[in-house]
Amino acid sequence: MPYRKKKDTEAQESLRIFKARIFQALANPTRIQILELLKEKERGVSELLECLNVEQSNASQHLAVLRSKNLVSTRKEGNQVFYSLRDPVLGKVLDSLKDFFQAHLEEAFEVLRGLD
Repeated sequence: MPYRKKKDTEAQESLRIFKARIFQALANPTRIQILELLKEKERGVSELLECLNVEQSNASQHLAVLRSKNLVSTRKEGNQVFYSLRDPVLGKVLDSLKDFFQAHLEEAFEVLRGLD
């Protein structure tokens, strides 16, 4: 039995490392904005640049991080590159984080109202 417990612990640790790497990729407002845009639909680089209001080199760096973490997929059509979410579950994660934020914001407002 001790071997099984150690194996479970290693699997759990691997999962924690995976989660941490995903959160590292999400630890930037611009990358979150990119993912939110891609949650809506597939977009070309030029369309992303119009929405992001950042330099092309900056956007390219953020897109490279998202690609390296396998959070986005690319498709090439002629000389245009299109990006999409690799898995729609990521959109649900972003929605869940929004819900989490709103729940805690409402708690803070209730505390403030109680101070009056």
